[in-house]
Amino acid sequence: MSEAGAVPAPVLECRGLRKTYASGPLDVPVLLGVDLAIARGERVAIVGASGSGKSTLLHLLGGLDAPTAGSVRVDGVDFTRLSEKERGAVRNRALGFIYQFHHLLPEFTALENVAFPDRIAGLAPRDAERRAEALLARVGLAERGHHSARALSGGEQQRVAIARALARNPNLLLADEPTGNLDAAAAQTVFALLRELHAERRMTTILVTHNPELAQRCDRLFTMSREGITPSIRLPERG
Repeated sequence: MSEAGAVPAPVLECRGLRKTYASGPLDVPVLLGVDLAIARGERVAIVGASGSGKSTLLHLLGGLDAPTAGSVRVDGVDFTRLSEKERGAVRNRALGFIYQFHHLLPEFTALENVAFPDRIAGLAPRDAERRAEALLARVGLAERGHHSARALSGGEQQRVAIARALARNPNLLLADEPTGNLDAAAAQTVFALLRELHAERRMTTILVTHNPELAQRCDRLFTMSREGITPSIRLPERG
């Protein structure tokens, strides 16, 4: 048990995070030493110009890529000390990912796409399907489950991607420009849904976005540049 008044450990933390890519004979530094700590239940936005390293940071935080230096800890587990197989197990158990481009498998139905994470985790097919049906109903697509992904609108495809990201009941949701490929109306619908799900499931959410209006509606705002990431700005409560 922690001591009275002790600050709880962050659900996600990185220290001295660096990433350099090799481009022919040259090394291209992208992250130059990022320190970041996110408390459980926070909804955080990361903004910055294209090429500032926002997506790279998100991939490192989610264990999709390995840093050149530094550490990433998720729920106290140091990703940088795990094998790729072990990182994959943590991702499947604790993390949900949403991208600008939904990355659905177009030849499969919405239901099949949402059921895949549970199937990969070893859940029985019918149980995975039931869970997928419930998630599709929650994102407003109960009647679209047996339609192929390619038959859905852009906003519907992104809502399927959200349902898929939630399939394993993650503690931490990482969203990389989830509204960036949508028109204004669909973007507002998707963002409102993410807000509702964040509150319902008591998740921690990290949102990378170019949309300043959406960023201002999160709990804290970080700005990335070539020099690194600025101290956070705590934002007033907004709807």
